[in-house]
Amino acid sequence: MLERRTSYEDLIDHLVRTTPLHRGEAARVVLDVLAYFDETTEEFVRRRHRELQAKGLVNAEIFERIGEELPHRAVAPAALSHRQLRRIVYG
Repeated sequence: MLERRTSYEDLIDHLVRTTPLHRGEAARVVLDVLAYFDETTEEFVRRRHRELQAKGLVNAEIFERIGEELPHRAVAPAALSHRQLRRIVYG
């Protein structure tokens, strides 16, 4: 999966040593986690809106929940109002 030596090889080695994951699986986990934390605020808001909407929540509940989740992101963005969240989703 990772053809060249990356700066994450030590993390992959650690996962292989400390979990039942094989090297390819550990590399995939590392790449998935990095992709998750690479998500922009706008991408996060849109993704969570789709996920929560699919669960049957209405916008008032969705924007409330997203507003509560944002401060807990790895690099928390500035606080966004429900109006700002709506603009990200609907433009």
